[in-house]
Amino acid sequence: MQKIIVFGAGGFGREVAWLAEQCKNFEISCFVDDNPDLLKKQFNGIPVLSLEDARKRHADSLTVVAVGSPKIRQRITGKVLGHGFKIASLIHPCTEMSKWIDIEEGAIICAGCILTTNIHIKKHVQINLDCTIGHDVVMGDYTTLAPGVHVSGWVHFGKRVYVGTGAVIINGTEKNPLVIGDDAVIAAGAVVTRSVPPCETWGGVPAKVIRKNSDG
Repeated sequence: MQKIIVFGAGGFGREVAWLAEQCKNFEISCFVDDNPDLLKKQFNGIPVLSLEDARKRHADSLTVVAVGSPKIRQRITGKVLGHGFKIASLIHPCTEMSKWIDIEEGAIICAGCILTTNIHIKKHVQINLDCTIGHDVVMGDYTTLAPGVHVSGWVHFGKRVYVGTGAVIINGTEKNPLVIGDDAVIAAGAVVTRSVPPCETWGGVPAKVIRKNSDG
């Protein structure tokens, strides 16, 4: 059994702890959280420690960062690596996927997901419950799919993209893939039918720009 620390003691962190238990080969050492009000508490029998205390007590544990926000996850991952921890990937055993998928470190793939073929999941990507991902999709570092997102073939995500619950992204083509730019946000329930520029929030059916993101 490999020991693992879950960074984030919120709702998603508790879900990820359950995911790790479902994987059978992991044992939860603790939660880690920056919120001082949570320290020394327990959630579902798992204690919450500071990162420093976790380093002292569980230096041999792997870490998974269970934070949905791509930018916050990137910042926390840097802090975790700076403390000398190695990052784990978690893939629920009920995930259906072909052997022609490249998954880099830090991935979290939750229960009920289907990944077909020739897909590249880059670093620290999160794919929440019941998502489907079609052929020839590329997901950039720290991209997040909320529950129930459906991605058709030939879609390329940039870095730190966030896709809300129940969104649908139609297919591109080999010569003209549909591209979701860096730091874009797709609202829940949106239907994306064309490429989305970086640093914009899109929503609606069909999706269109709602606003420019503040850091765009």
